[in-house]
Amino acid sequence: MRYHKLSSELFTENRKKFTERLKPKSMAIFTSNDAYPTSADAHLPFKQHSDILYLSGADQEESILVLFPDAHKKELRQVLFLKETNDLIAVWEGAKYSKEEAFEISGIQTVFWLTDFDRVFHEMAVNSERIYMNGNEHLRAHVDTELRHDRMNKWIKETYPAHEFERSQPLLHKVRGTKSEKEIEVLRMAAAVTKKGYERVLRFLKPGVWEYELEAEFMHEFLVNRSRGFAYTPIIAAGGNANVLHYIENNDQCSEGELVLFDVGAEYGNYTCDVTRCFPVNGKFTARQKEVYNAVLRVHDGAISILRPGIMLDAFHTQVGEMMTQELLALGLISTKDVENQDPSWPAYKKYFMHGTSHYLGLDVHDYGLWTVPVEEGMVFTVEPGIYIPEEGLGIRIEDDIVITADGHENLTRSIPKTVDEIEAFMAS
Repeated sequence: MRYHKLSSELFTENRKKFTERLKPKSMAIFTSNDAYPTSADAHLPFKQHSDILYLSGADQEESILVLFPDAHKKELRQVLFLKETNDLIAVWEGAKYSKEEAFEISGIQTVFWLTDFDRVFHEMAVNSERIYMNGNEHLRAHVDTELRHDRMNKWIKETYPAHEFERSQPLLHKVRGTKSEKEIEVLRMAAAVTKKGYERVLRFLKPGVWEYELEAEFMHEFLVNRSRGFAYTPIIAAGGNANVLHYIENNDQCSEGELVLFDVGAEYGNYTCDVTRCFPVNGKFTARQKEVYNAVLRVHDGAISILRPGIMLDAFHTQVGEMMTQELLALGLISTKDVENQDPSWPAYKKYFMHGTSHYLGLDVHDYGLWTVPVEEGMVFTVEPGIYIPEEGLGIRIEDDIVITADGHENLTRSIPKTVDEIEAFMAS
């Protein structure tokens, strides 16, 4: 665990928000992610499942969390099961959590080793009426792999077929969509690390550097600031590469007169930052680049101004589309005839701005959250309009991370240079 230890109160609050929504006499179970093998005896770096992290802070493989708020025995209302360190593990991998460390991290007093799981879980299950099981019900999820929670769900259904079964995901989408102040503070830390990375790269950027060299500069800055690294696969796209929305090769050279689109954010304490900026390779925007950039910036700022408590996300996206339509008309990229004859399901502006404006942000880059409720205080979104003109080799997107407050918003990433004047002045300094 590279990051500074987070307060156990964060996870205690999260468990309270979740368990108060459970039906009576219910228990809920959450498992860690698998450690994914590659080939031979190698594994990918371990990344914990965000649900067990959200509820316990347990950032270790082979962990299991069981919550049973109505348990007769107080000590069985919150139980964490962990892999026990033995001499071999200690020598080859390093010691795992002790029970005392697990309590300090999670605030959970009852910690068992995994060898006790069947016995303790059975005692809990026979005293419950229903079991909430976890899965992956994210709107963007397309999962072909059987995961650890899938195997756990199969085992529970086979072992306790007479129980009622419920889904944890609808509850998690509700509670995880609105962040506590403690969570927002960790998001601020991720944003602060991300800012340092962008400032380092702005000083390094010049004609002739390679996209992967810029990626390396980000990684250096993130690691020395206790981040595990990128919150998602970074996009560093020079020139026409910016018109590939998920360009991740990062293997071209940056040339005089081009813009480079950076979609890069740091992770801190497993919470994510997601930022996009476009910088001129030589430190100065051309007239055309500035014209299109400022059009995107006006939509960006306009979108942030209307993202307030009470608005529905569908209405928000519609209004942003209307802003973008006016900018594209002014740029001459679409005509009034295009707008008059547009297909309502794919408006004319979509030719140059084909992706969504926002998504929830938190432990996951595309975080949990409901699209069927009004925006409320504590929700965190990205705002990321863009204009992509392949025939000009020009793609521009501007993205910030926005916390919804009672009377408006807090822009977590506002201090990363964004206006033309800010960018050019920083690169000239």
